Amino acid sequence: MMMSNAIDIRIPDWLIELVSKSDHHYATSKARMMFAISLAQHNIDHGTGGPFGAAIFDIKTHQLIAVGVNLVVSSHCSIAHAEMIAISMAQQQLGSFDLANLSQQPGRGFELVTSCEPCAMCFGAIPWSGIKHLVCGARDEDARGIGFDEGPKMDAWRHALEQRGITVETDICRQSAIDVLQYYATHGGAIYNAGESR
Repeated sequence: MMMSNAIDIRIPDWLIELVSKSDHHYATSKARMMFAISLAQHNIDHGTGGPFGAAIFDIKTHQLIAVGVNLVVSSHCSIAHAEMIAISMAQQQLGSFDLANLSQQPGRGFELVTSCEPCAMCFGAIPWSGIKHLVCGARDEDARGIGFDEGPKMDAWRHALEQRGITVETDICRQSAIDVLQYYATHGGAIYNAGESR
């Protein structure tokens, strides 16, 4: 067995170019969500992954910190969900495995904006990442509706995060996020892990 000394999950060139040209300050939750949804749409259009996009912003300034898109199929890696990529990119960029350690000032922190509610894996990663606020577009049921298996996430997931001091907003631009999911399904996008119980 040959063992590599690196995990190779490549960020698509189009994503790097898009971020370099984007406005890095998004004043409203809706604007931040529409940016995350646009990442999901671009990911489909470029054929680089599934219909999910995420971004991390500074809560106080609304400055864009990091982005992520679903790269599961293209990277041959089941954990390469948009939220996981965005969290990893933010932590690498900011030099900390715990984003909460960087936000000790009152009113400071980091927000994860994701085009769909987190699956079981991404839900588990959020408290450990140091994220202080979560904003979701489409619902879990919307992703399941096109065939994705979102895993065994607890019914009271939102309350569980709030008990840990992580505030949650849902249904932000939900229909726009659903439209991207439906577009992916009707254009033959790969529904990986469909129907599997995990």
